[in-house]
Amino acid sequence: MSVIGTIDSVKWLTVYEWAMCIISLFVLTVYAVPIKKHYRWFDFLPSAGVLVVIASVLSGDTTLLALVIGSLTVLVFICTIGRLLKPKAWAAPKKKAFRAVRSIICVCGAALIVFAVANAGVMRYNPASDFSGMSYSKAFVAMNERLSREYPFGEWKKIDWKERRSKYEPLFKQAEKTQNFDLYYKTLREYLFSLRDGHIKIVNDNVFDGNMVFKKEVGGGFGLSTVQLDNGRVLVSLVLENSPAAKSGIKLGAEIVAWDGKTGKEAFDRTTWSESSMATDEVKRLNQGRFMARAPIGKEIQVEFRNWGESDTTRTKLTAYDDQYETLKKTKIRFTQADLDASPIEGEILENGYGYVKIKHFLPNSSVASPEKSLADLLKMFQDRHAKGLVIDLRNNPGGEDQLAADLAGFFVKEIKHYEYVSYYNKYTGKFELNRNEVVKVKPAKPYFDGPVAILINSRTGSSGEGMPLVLKGEPNVKIVGFTSTAGSFGIMSSPIEIKMPGDYVVQFPDGRSLNSNKKVQGDADSSGVGGAVPDIKIPLNEDTFKASVMDGEDVELKYAIDAMLYSHKQNSRP
Repeated sequence: MSVIGTIDSVKWLTVYEWAMCIISLFVLTVYAVPIKKHYRWFDFLPSAGVLVVIASVLSGDTTLLALVIGSLTVLVFICTIGRLLKPKAWAAPKKKAFRAVRSIICVCGAALIVFAVANAGVMRYNPASDFSGMSYSKAFVAMNERLSREYPFGEWKKIDWKERRSKYEPLFKQAEKTQNFDLYYKTLREYLFSLRDGHIKIVNDNVFDGNMVFKKEVGGGFGLSTVQLDNGRVLVSLVLENSPAAKSGIKLGAEIVAWDGKTGKEAFDRTTWSESSMATDEVKRLNQGRFMARAPIGKEIQVEFRNWGESDTTRTKLTAYDDQYETLKKTKIRFTQADLDASPIEGEILENGYGYVKIKHFLPNSSVASPEKSLADLLKMFQDRHAKGLVIDLRNNPGGEDQLAADLAGFFVKEIKHYEYVSYYNKYTGKFELNRNEVVKVKPAKPYFDGPVAILINSRTGSSGEGMPLVLKGEPNVKIVGFTSTAGSFGIMSSPIEIKMPGDYVVQFPDGRSLNSNKKVQGDADSSGVGGAVPDIKIPLNEDTFKASVMDGEDVELKYAIDAMLYSHKQNSRP
């Protein structure tokens, strides 16, 4: 936060917020430094401020920024209402102590306004658009139009908004003409997912609870889930007991040779359903494996499979049953309240002498010790016990606060490093502009860990969870290890773009860009579906690593991380 940044932050204020700030600051200044001459019009200024507050509320601005400035404006009015009701000549308080106290109070009030303005970018008013009363097609066109201006990654992802309209508007019109709600919902999902951003979601759409379209399309399971190896082979990664798959002899590790009239690879590649938007091709493949073996309840399919270690294939018929989405739930990490209440950081010394730290998320939690202290204590313990190196496990970390991610990264840098600039759309200029008071830096913290470090990631490492590997990548003692890159969804969600659509759906989009030191977009997947933090050591997903991780239950990623540190140590130890 800087003086220049604070001055620049006024560009995020609404007209009403501007007026409230000017009126309140002027009144507070006059009372802090009493002017002997009395002007009757001055007594009406606080009343004018209250009218502006009312106008601001009626406009829909109930942000924290507006509430802080508005509350102070109302408080100024209450404290000065006596002069409005009983006008009198200006007279400074006779007692110096009282004058000093009044001046201090006025200065504190002014400081509060300055603090609010300094944070105006983060707390700015970004009104929701209500298109729920429109027809399907008109609501879509209005949404597409707003996004063409305000979506932070339109240019980065090379989105042709006119092409999107040409493609999807006829489908929305068809849905409204035939009153086909299912077509409307599926088209809305397809449009949103086509933007390829993990932060885009229908916030009030719980697909596992009451979504009848989702139920009709993929409510049935066969008792299995799959993954695709790097060579294209599709193998079974989960088999539920007593399921149709299990009863038909399909075992863990079986290759799907044919599925419902297609080859296993064709069926996998054509799978489109998912619970959420997918930014990268790697996230897409993860979900294709989960949804390939989903179908409408009661659907019969022909399957040809080859169990692990066998040469012959077997053909069978499977019928989808209502499994209450069990295969989907078993293959998706979900945080419980207990997880959120516990410390996000856990660690230990492994048997091989390496330190291990699991960072579950970067969400704030006031009920446990600060994450910074927890990590500092663990690092000190590792150093006291001469740990050979350190594994930082960020797998399945969904993110949280960027500042916390930057603070934790500070234990692994010797000099200040850039974490991110933040850029938002400015409605008044019609451009994306830097919020100069929202620049995040990684500052060195103690104890500094100078040993070899391996950071584990996967395609479920998302949002702020991607921050540490992005900022620490390239450090001489750090290696990023994983089967895949991170989720590629590093956008800012300070004041998300929110749009109300027909069907009572509320759609949410990121509102800001994270920029690197060159002020270029970082972290978010591009138009080709590539993005996130890329592993320095990319683990192959082949028959050997599949068998070790899925069938034998080994932590393959951890093994690769330790091997990487061993190799690094040997390289550094050469004369």
